[in-house]
Amino acid sequence: MLIVGAGIAGMAAAVALRRIGVVADLIDIEPGRSVAGAGLTITGPTLRALRQLGVYDEVAARGYVGEGIRVCGVDGAYLRDIATPMPPRSGVPGSGGIGRPVLYEILSAQVLAAGVRPRFGLSVAALTQDPAGVDVTFSDGSTGRYDMVIGADGIYSRTRRQVFPDAPEPEYTGQSVWRMFVPRPPGVDRRHYFLGGVVKVGWTPVSATRMYLFVVERTPRRTREPHELPGALTDLLKPYGGHVRTFRESIDARTEIAYRPLESFRLPGPWHRGRVILVGDAAHPTTPQLASGAGIAVEDALVLAEELDRHGSVPAAFAAFAVRQEPRCRFVVDSSIEIGRLEQQQAPPQAQTAVVERALARLAEPI
Repeated sequence: MLIVGAGIAGMAAAVALRRIGVVADLIDIEPGRSVAGAGLTITGPTLRALRQLGVYDEVAARGYVGEGIRVCGVDGAYLRDIATPMPPRSGVPGSGGIGRPVLYEILSAQVLAAGVRPRFGLSVAALTQDPAGVDVTFSDGSTGRYDMVIGADGIYSRTRRQVFPDAPEPEYTGQSVWRMFVPRPPGVDRRHYFLGGVVKVGWTPVSATRMYLFVVERTPRRTREPHELPGALTDLLKPYGGHVRTFRESIDARTEIAYRPLESFRLPGPWHRGRVILVGDAAHPTTPQLASGAGIAVEDALVLAEELDRHGSVPAAFAAFAVRQEPRCRFVVDSSIEIGRLEQQQAPPQAQTAVVERALARLAEPI
């Protein structure tokens, strides 16, 4: 079996498949392990998936786990709390966060422990299918034959273009997101939203001492040079009070800030063709409003492994995966886009948080 892409979805697939006795080849187009970005918000369903994958204890120890989302106004004043439902009988809390590089480190260790040795700087130049398998030609000229191929190579997936040449391209949603690490003040024990302003501001604890601050902005698509980021983010945060004001005042030319446009697309199902299947952002990229992109990527890996173990037949397993997972992933994408639409309309905070509450309650249900 071949897994294309060594991100969260690909590494989770390698670990989950090894548990059913399958050792996969894992490749990634990047020349080495380099993880960009600040932090990840983790929902209760994501924590459930990470427990099933076997990494929850380390995530809890090195990241943050807790309950609830606190909603505040622009001035920092408390408005209300949103419950984060705990998945029934899962043994995990309803919310969490972790630095993206830390999660990659945890998953990478699990991949190596499973006997998988990723090959970096390698991609698929061509693939040809027949009823029994897939012949792959790699970018270095080598070849291989596999019983199936998993495309876990992200929103700009080359596997998707090779297998679904008519698939839609990612489109800008009208929003961009800013992220930066900030100190975690004493007494901050949960995620926060600051709603009611021109931009959405929030934070998520990612360890005992750190959080990441995020700002979601409605803006025409634009490219920003690194030297522009501190001043532009400082301007966006001017109206905000409470701890946000303190974080704003700490920004200077040395502050590391991540900025990216939010993109998505809707790929008609099924997300497999023959013996090639897409998982994670290759099939269902989602914006971060529901904080579930990493979670459904891990779920993809777990569900696919379960169905392969149950059926023993690649076509039957792919069909069962589509029934179980595609509607759930579409729900995450659609809910996230809906929240983003409400943010862009500057809808009242209660309208925005109502979608979050409904979605989190549904995602806590068994898969």
